[in-house]
Amino acid sequence: MPTNPSGLYSRFGRDFAAGTVLFEEGDVGTEMYVIHEGHVRLTRGKGNTETTLAVLPPGEFFGEMAIVTSQPRSATATLVEPSKLLVLDSGTFESMVRNNAEIALRIIRKMATRLQAANNQIDILLRTEPNHRVVFALRLQAERSGRREGPGIKVDWSVQTLADRVGLSVSEVKQVLDRLATARLVMVMEDGFIIPEVGQLQDYLEFLDVKEKYGVHGDST
Repeated sequence: MPTNPSGLYSRFGRDFAAGTVLFEEGDVGTEMYVIHEGHVRLTRGKGNTETTLAVLPPGEFFGEMAIVTSQPRSATATLVEPSKLLVLDSGTFESMVRNNAEIALRIIRKMATRLQAANNQIDILLRTEPNHRVVFALRLQAERSGRREGPGIKVDWSVQTLADRVGLSVSEVKQVLDRLATARLVMVMEDGFIIPEVGQLQDYLEFLDVKEKYGVHGDST
C-alpha cells in the first residue's frame, strides 16, 4: 500500500518467523500490515473446519478493516514463511490516507477487488455438490487470472489450494478432477491445471445446474 515500502521499513518494519500467527479470527484489531517480503495465509474456521481465504504475496496489505470499523478480526493471519512486514497502527494508517490521495485510491481499488472475490467465494460455497464447486471455482479463476499456456488456460493452483477454496477435502477434489480429466475438460499438471476450453467448462457447469434442478441422476462424465 505505501508508495515506498522499502523506505518505510526502517520505521515500521518487523521480521516474523514462519508459522507466526499475527492475529486470530475474533481478535480485537489495533494494527494493519503490509507485506514487504514473504507470504501470509488468511483463514476462517467453523467448528473443526478451516478454510483458506487467500495467500497474500509481497505488496499486499491486510488487517485494515478491523482498525477502520473497530470490529473483531474476520479471519486468522498466519505467516507461511519467514517474512518482513510493515506494522501500522490506526493513527499512522489514517494519516497516510488523509495525506496521500494515491494511497487512498489504491485502498479503494483493492477493497473493491476483495469484495468481488468475497462474492465469488460465497457463490462457490453456496453450491452444494462437489462437482459444482470445483468446476465453478476453476472457471472463475481461469477467467480472472488464468494465462495462456500450451493447449489452454493455465490456473496456477495446487490441489490443496483448490480444496481450500471450495471447502472440500483433497480426496473429494481429486475425485472430481479425475472425472474432469477423463472428460478432457481439465488437465491436471504438477504445478496447476490447464483448461483446454473455458467455454466447455462453462457448458458443463450449466449442465450440472440443469441436472441438479431437474433431479437427473448419474454422472455423465
